Amino acid sequence: MLNPITLNQNSAQATDVILHAFDWPYKTIAERAEHISQLGYKTVLVSPPMKSLKHKTGTAWWQRYQPQDYRIIDNELGNTLDFRSMMTCLNEQGIRVYVDVVFNHMANEAYLRSDLQYPSQKELQAYADDPEYYESLRLFGDLSRPLFTENDFVEAFGIKDWRDKWQVQNGRITGGPHDAGLPTLRDCEHVIEQQRAYLLAMKEMGVKGFRIDAAKHISIEQLRKVWTKEITEGVHIFGEIITDGGATKQEYELFLKPYLNKTRLGAYDFPLFNTVHQALQGQGRMSALIDPYNVGEALKRQRAITFVITHDIPNNDVFQGLIMAEEYEWLGYCYILCRDGGVPLVYTDLDTSGINDSSGHPRWMNAWQDPRMKTLIDFHNHVHSLPMTVLEVSDEHIVFSRAENGLVAINKSDVAINVRIRWQKAMFDLVEQQALYPEDGRLEFTVPEKGYRCLVGDGIE
Repeated sequence: MLNPITLNQNSAQATDVILHAFDWPYKTIAERAEHISQLGYKTVLVSPPMKSLKHKTGTAWWQRYQPQDYRIIDNELGNTLDFRSMMTCLNEQGIRVYVDVVFNHMANEAYLRSDLQYPSQKELQAYADDPEYYESLRLFGDLSRPLFTENDFVEAFGIKDWRDKWQVQNGRITGGPHDAGLPTLRDCEHVIEQQRAYLLAMKEMGVKGFRIDAAKHISIEQLRKVWTKEITEGVHIFGEIITDGGATKQEYELFLKPYLNKTRLGAYDFPLFNTVHQALQGQGRMSALIDPYNVGEALKRQRAITFVITHDIPNNDVFQGLIMAEEYEWLGYCYILCRDGGVPLVYTDLDTSGINDSSGHPRWMNAWQDPRMKTLIDFHNHVHSLPMTVLEVSDEHIVFSRAENGLVAINKSDVAINVRIRWQKAMFDLVEQQALYPEDGRLEFTVPEKGYRCLVGDGIE
């Protein structure tokens, strides 16, 4: 007999799924709070809540990563008042808020002025001309004075050798030899004080996590000065350190390994991403996914943010070769959401990249609410913390269990495969919405080409 399935929605855990609402306005997130909760997400990561350039015709997403002031929130996505309202709506739904933090640099405004005062004198005058409004947006500090001046920046030069750690952590990110680049902040007492003040203001508002943008551009020493116990206690913190693979890879050794060894912070699991990406290619082998930890191709479970797409991949030409075909991206999501280890991140945007799917629709606009995503999140929330065991594997497929309460089969090949494994318990297939019963101690089912099956063991008599 098939009974209604009631999946186990456990209380907040370290492995809860993060929705990266990339470049979503705060009001949009607030309006969708209930729906986000219904889909099973427990956390929302929002784009940097700082002051950045606004224009009546709108600004590009990357402007949010060029801060002008930490002390107020005022950008294309909304202001401090909108942010507080969003926090209230998400808190009412039991959803945690994580924020993206940009601490390496300030806005590239060399085309407007030669000084390094942030905010500019013109912007400070605007604060003075409408003190009531800007005071309502203030998070901390004295808005009558600059946040940073030229003494707070390192000497200007563009990064040329991206494998030179000193250059990467002291030079400017530029668009080429004719671009002045993003002014890089110094490791000095004043800068550290302002960054701590911002983080404490965010915590006071109820923020429960921080994503450190461009973390490899900040020295370990500076990270440790900013992310003190007072700030790290009770929040989830992870850095974005883009690498080209796992252990033994040069970027891993130069940037990610020291970060992991010398801090207790989490990080984007680029080593695992590279393993998944390669495994799903034509010549790749699914056996690489048996246990990436043992071969240094994944971060330790408690440190990893796992993903199959980040905002940098579709929105920067240099990374677009890492975009998976749609059907493989779904297989990748199945793997990271159904496996044991890491905190899965689901990416969505409002068509920032302009890349369409096979139906001609914006590729990542509705992935967050696709019925397939809800199925995978339901499975994740049902089995997280249960041990994972690989039961069957080939170059083309992998089958693993999550104790006795979950079974997952992923098939990357162009033909359906039949799986027949030793199993004693009746299961319910969340993908096909049907019950499966073992016969003579074996469970048998078919996995479609470039498809997957997710089975749970509750709700069956």
